[in-house]
Amino acid sequence: MELSDGSVWRIWPADVAKTLQWLPTTEIDVVEIEHDICSHTLIDHAQESSVSVIDASAEWPVAAVRRSLGDG
Repeated sequence: MELSDGSVWRIWPADVAKTLQWLPTTEIDVVEIEHDICSHTLIDHAQESSVSVIDASAEWPVAAVRRSLGDG
Protein backbone atom coordinates (compact mmCIF):
# COMPACT_ATOMS: atom_id res chain seq x y z
CA MET A 1 0.00 0.00 0.00
CA GLU A 2 1.42 3.38 -0.97
CA LEU A 3 0.39 6.40 1.09
CA SER A 4 0.18 10.01 -0.02
CA ASP A 5 3.46 10.76 1.79
CA GLY A 6 5.21 8.34 -0.59
CA SER A 7 5.80 5.63 2.00
CA VAL A 8 5.09 2.08 0.84
CA TRP A 9 3.95 -0.67 3.19
CA ARG A 10 3.46 -4.43 3.11
CA ILE A 11 0.23 -5.33 4.98
CA TRP A 12 0.12 -8.32 7.30
CA PRO A 13 -1.73 -10.99 5.26
CA ALA A 14 -4.45 -11.57 7.86
CA ASP A 15 -5.23 -7.81 7.87
CA VAL A 16 -5.61 -7.28 4.12
CA ALA A 17 -9.43 -7.62 4.20
CA LYS A 18 -9.65 -4.64 6.59
CA THR A 19 -8.21 -2.37 3.90
CA LEU A 20 -10.94 -3.16 1.36
CA GLN A 21 -13.10 -0.41 2.91
CA TRP A 22 -10.32 2.17 2.60
CA LEU A 23 -10.59 4.64 -0.26
CA PRO A 24 -7.85 6.70 -1.92
CA THR A 25 -9.12 9.64 0.16
CA THR A 26 -8.98 7.74 3.47
CA GLU A 27 -6.69 9.50 5.93
CA ILE A 28 -4.21 7.02 7.36
CA ASP A 29 -1.91 7.57 10.32
CA VAL A 30 1.34 5.61 10.55
CA VAL A 31 2.33 4.59 14.06
CA GLU A 32 5.56 2.82 14.98
CA ILE A 33 4.97 -0.20 17.23
CA GLU A 34 7.07 -2.62 19.23
CA HIS A 35 6.28 -6.06 17.82
CA ASP A 36 8.28 -9.16 16.98
CA ILE A 37 7.36 -9.03 13.29
CA CYS A 38 5.50 -5.84 12.37
CA SER A 39 7.17 -2.45 12.63
CA HIS A 40 4.19 -0.13 12.23
CA THR A 41 0.41 0.09 12.27
CA LEU A 42 -1.68 1.99 9.72
CA ILE A 43 -4.74 3.50 11.39
CA ASP A 44 -7.97 4.73 9.83
CA HIS A 45 -9.59 6.62 12.70
CA ALA A 46 -12.80 7.32 10.75
CA GLN A 47 -13.56 3.60 10.30
CA GLU A 48 -11.85 2.67 13.58
CA SER A 49 -9.67 0.11 11.82
CA SER A 50 -5.98 -0.61 11.77
CA VAL A 51 -3.59 -3.00 10.07
CA SER A 52 -0.13 -4.19 10.94
CA VAL A 53 2.59 -3.53 8.37
CA ILE A 54 6.27 -3.63 7.53
CA ASP A 55 8.22 -1.53 5.06
CA ALA A 56 7.56 -2.72 1.50
CA SER A 57 11.25 -3.50 1.03
CA ALA A 58 11.12 -6.08 3.85
CA GLU A 59 9.92 -9.67 3.55
CA TRP A 60 7.48 -11.42 5.86
CA PRO A 61 8.93 -14.35 7.82
CA VAL A 62 7.15 -17.27 6.11
CA ALA A 63 6.73 -19.37 9.27
CA ALA A 64 5.06 -16.49 11.14
CA VAL A 65 2.64 -15.84 8.28
CA ARG A 66 1.70 -19.52 8.11
CA ARG A 67 1.07 -19.62 11.86
CA SER A 68 -1.11 -16.52 11.75
CA LEU A 69 -3.19 -17.98 8.91
CA GLY A 70 -3.52 -21.34 10.63
CA ASP A 71 -1.43 -23.16 8.05
CA GLY A 72 1.36 -24.33 10.26
